[in-house]
Amino acid sequence: MPLTIQIAAACHCDMVEEITRQTIAAVYPRYYPAGAVAFFQAHHSRERIRQDVEAGRVFLAMEGDVPVGTVTIHGNEMGRLFVLPQYQGRGAGRLLMQFAQERIFQHNDHIELDASLPAKRIYRKLGYQVISYHIIETENGDYLCYDRMRKQKP
Repeated sequence: MPLTIQIAAACHCDMVEEITRQTIAAVYPRYYPAGAVAFFQAHHSRERIRQDVEAGRVFLAMEGDVPVGTVTIHGNEMGRLFVLPQYQGRGAGRLLMQFAQERIFQHNDHIELDASLPAKRIYRKLGYQVISYHIIETENGDYLCYDRMRKQKP
């Protein structure tokens, strides 16, 4: 079944949250300590997702009528790019990236994003450059490390 992209509606908030939570839970513990994983989960809260959906910034990758991935676009920033673990490797992430890049480049000369350790290699392969490095100490003393990255419009 072909993948398509659609804007998320209010009825999709729970699904966007579920895609986000499942992906973080499956992927991030391989790269980050428990405190950093908990920080990611809290950062992508139900309230933030709801606000972004209501503002028209959230998009879903659909396999038929099943949401399998999500991306959030805000100005020249791309974020919350997640694909359900069981759908990874089937092109949904690539489709979401292409969609977000095309949409952002329509009105901006560059894209910025925060790259977690699992995603950094993918972004570098797509032409993103590190512009800054960040470390956040989490509540239980673990550290979350990530890069701010940028890609110029071709």
